[in-house]
Amino acid sequence: MKKYTFTEMKDTRSGFGDALTELGKTNPNVVALTADLTGSLKMNDFAKNHPERFFQVGIAEANMMGMAAGMAIAGKIPFTGTFANFSSARVFDQVRQSIAYSEKNVKIAASHAGLTVGEDGATHQTLEDIGMMKMLPGMVVINPCDYNQTKQATLAAAAYIGPVYLRFGRPKVPVFMPLDQKFEIGKAIVLNEGNDVTLIATGHLVWEAIQAAEILEAKGISVEVINIHTIKPLDETAILKSVRKTGCVVTAEEHNIMGGLGESVARVLSQYLPLPQEFVAVQDQFGQSGTPEELMSQYGLDAAHIVLAAEKVISRK
Repeated sequence: MKKYTFTEMKDTRSGFGDALTELGKTNPNVVALTADLTGSLKMNDFAKNHPERFFQVGIAEANMMGMAAGMAIAGKIPFTGTFANFSSARVFDQVRQSIAYSEKNVKIAASHAGLTVGEDGATHQTLEDIGMMKMLPGMVVINPCDYNQTKQATLAAAAYIGPVYLRFGRPKVPVFMPLDQKFEIGKAIVLNEGNDVTLIATGHLVWEAIQAAEILEAKGISVEVINIHTIKPLDETAILKSVRKTGCVVTAEEHNIMGGLGESVARVLSQYLPLPQEFVAVQDQFGQSGTPEELMSQYGLDAAHIVLAAEKVISRK
């Protein structure tokens, strides 16, 4: 198996913030809005360097989405920044009507997603947002895995014409993807080639899938690992090519089992290649307060649970 190591731990939201800083220097049409969370979204440098292009709207997320849609009409490229819960559930009507239905060029930067927001508890642990956003026609849904990929995803989102939901997290996680790797919206990345089982992961679960693959390879199981950073549009070609070879698949995500990556993959398989699949995801529950590590283990979102799922799905072939 190809060996992956990490040199440092960094939060993915810093990847967004650093990319926004870069965009501020290179693209005068980029504007940024936040709902009282400048520091949490790492937007401080953009606000400092481009105060005329930065808008602090206060705790008024719905208004922020409407403002962003209006700025897009005027030819700007607005990035809205708040927690994933407030970027999706709180403003779903505004996103649906003013951004998705109206096909506005707005980039929704959704931080602190999933269980790894940790001690903030269930009210802030967004586990439904991928499902909500992927159901909106025309909405691109991106869920990068580390700092480097989040930075590249943010730059790619700015260049893309159309609405984008960009999901990232709060804690520091391993940085293992090459910083200079080109980010292509809708194109999966095969991290390791194998023949016995396919592991398809997104976001923070990509690193866990790599760790699980090392454990499985030590047991003599050949593992293919795929990083699905774009959940919509989904790279169906890459999924079908891999699963046709291995004969089974495990999907892994920091999201509710309902409506997430796993269900998207299951749809593709049911249409074209009905083969065994196991799901590593939150089992239709709300979260609870705890450290990210405790919660990922408690809800079965770590390498150990991916290993168990892989062994189970192989037995079903």
